[in-house]
Amino acid sequence: MRRPSRRAALTLSAAGLLAAVAVPAVAAGLTPVPQGNGTQQAEVVGRSVLPSATFGEQIPSGALASPANGVTTPFAAQPVQGFSGLIKDGDDWLVLEDNGYGTKANSADFLLRAVRLHIDTTTQKSTVVEGGFSLSDPDRKLPFTPVRSDRRLTGADLDPESFQRMADGTFWIGEEFGPSLVHVDATGKVLAAPVQPEGVRSPDAWDLGGATPTLSSSKGFEGMALGVDGHTLYPMLEGAVVGDDPATRRMYSFDTNTGKYTGLKAKVRFEVAGDSLGDMVALDVNRFLILERDNNQGPASQLKAVYLLDTRDIDRDGYADKRLLVNLMAMPDPQGVAGTKGAFFTFPFVTIEQIAVLDDHHVIVGNDNNYPGSNGRTAGVPDDNEHVVVQVDEDLHVDPALASINTRGAGRR
Repeated sequence: MRRPSRRAALTLSAAGLLAAVAVPAVAAGLTPVPQGNGTQQAEVVGRSVLPSATFGEQIPSGALASPANGVTTPFAAQPVQGFSGLIKDGDDWLVLEDNGYGTKANSADFLLRAVRLHIDTTTQKSTVVEGGFSLSDPDRKLPFTPVRSDRRLTGADLDPESFQRMADGTFWIGEEFGPSLVHVDATGKVLAAPVQPEGVRSPDAWDLGGATPTLSSSKGFEGMALGVDGHTLYPMLEGAVVGDDPATRRMYSFDTNTGKYTGLKAKVRFEVAGDSLGDMVALDVNRFLILERDNNQGPASQLKAVYLLDTRDIDRDGYADKRLLVNLMAMPDPQGVAGTKGAFFTFPFVTIEQIAVLDDHHVIVGNDNNYPGSNGRTAGVPDDNEHVVVQVDEDLHVDPALASINTRGAGRR
């Protein structure tokens, strides 16, 4: 039987909880997943939007970016876009801006930043930029020379896609050019050389040296979870390594105390070989939520979903056990919080790259809007930055240690 909805407005608060979204797995070719005597349900209970044409620092950008969706380039200022990764920050949230305009070649004038957002999913239903910090390498820790002489980092230097904050306030960033893990301080300053997994290199790796890549471009560390112990990271590759089954994705284990990889936590089988990882978060030492998506947008979208993984591999097939939790293409909106009262609300974006757990029944999910290139919501119109809160009936049983990590926040800096 379905758990009664907790539809009372849950908003960003000092406790760090938001209103959340939940969804039934019934559309886009996804089938309901039996849960005991009933079917897992999920519905939208909150939504917040940051307009696509939001700009920050007054430094020109986009000289090599292609115009799209009626937007001309270049820009007089830095667009606030490309959100990948989501961390609680006091009453606000931190998101990580990724590569910039899609490739190493066209993003040398996009400054990499972690952006602080105030996300209001219930009252104003709007997102406000509150600040943030830039990534930089003033101490020359990177094994290559950044594009800018002031050593502020750009989308031609690194492609940051995931991050986690440690107890000391520093951050570890998962990026795709290596792929690698990069340690930065609370101001975004690089603290040490990036750490790359053995035998895995993308075409954009700075140390490729003419060797054959073992990973496709833009298929590096897309998602990364922080473990219960507070010092183990679990980064996952977005794509398959050469020699692996094309539907296989590697989840590594990395000890931040030693700065070394400690092997594979698990292998994950994706629904379709071409599907991509969007983001991930831990529920306990064995269970994780991941975002899996196809590479389509709008009406062409077939799979945008949250899956629950159990890395114990109970069925012993060599892969983490995996089951559907939320179909992001078919979320009931009974209260009309997303403007689709009585109908299904969809999240039809080509890139959905943020997920965080709010409590045992609520998660928040956000898109990477690829400004100005993506138009999944409305054809010909650049996508906004959207966050939705999803309520699920199933009790996620989040480990108390992770619940504390997920809501601690460093507050304003």
